[in-house]
Amino acid sequence: MQWFFELDGWLQALIATSFTWLLTAAGASLVFIYKRVGRGAFCFMMSCAAGIMLASTFFSLLLPALEYGGRYSFLVLTFGFACGGLLIILTDILIGRLHSFSDGGKRRCAVMVIAVTAHNVPEGLAIGVAFGALAFGGAVEGVAAVMLAVGIGIQNFPEGMCVAFPLRANGMSRAKSFVVGQFSGMVEIAAGVVGALAVSLVNSILPFALSFSAGAMLAVVCSELIPESFSGGKVRATLGVIFGFVLMMALDIAFG
Repeated sequence: MQWFFELDGWLQALIATSFTWLLTAAGASLVFIYKRVGRGAFCFMMSCAAGIMLASTFFSLLLPALEYGGRYSFLVLTFGFACGGLLIILTDILIGRLHSFSDGGKRRCAVMVIAVTAHNVPEGLAIGVAFGALAFGGAVEGVAAVMLAVGIGIQNFPEGMCVAFPLRANGMSRAKSFVVGQFSGMVEIAAGVVGALAVSLVNSILPFALSFSAGAMLAVVCSELIPESFSGGKVRATLGVIFGFVLMMALDIAFG
């Protein structure tokens, strides 16, 4: 792995977000094999991803942002976190308004594709910011940045299924359902590179960028992953969140 951490930050972000996109494509590819995925397995995967991302929000983003924030870190982190969360909230409101005018299953699928794609942008930014900060020689640790990408990638696997399977159920061919499903994760590559380059070029934005990404990620976890995972059973979902959080926390403490 040493060769990877010796690369420029934007190259690290490119590789990491390509990995998360590949997991999105892998999830979407199941449309060629199965007609549907078991609800229990799907919800457990979502809850594990929620736990990993919750831990990543603190260990990979907010804690490094606090160390960089300086004298007014409480203001920078609060403002950045709030802006990131508001981005997701406004996106959900917009999607909700579009959904209220839905006239059928195909329109609902289109709205879902827009929602998943929009939510992947801040996730890509979070990865890019983490690797940009790492390359800059900051407080973000290599393991924390990698695990952030892994956590988002795990989440992207069921997201690929979330997009591809409803499209298939509404009459779209398997090939087209796969193409649309994997495309929703492709935006993370561009967002990750932009996030890494922004940190490298403008060092002063690092605390705000980290906290902004943390707010956006937490909003995604609360609005999308946790409700979806708990709808399949509280005990299974709770175990998944704990397992994901403990895994991320243990790896960060042990290798961070």
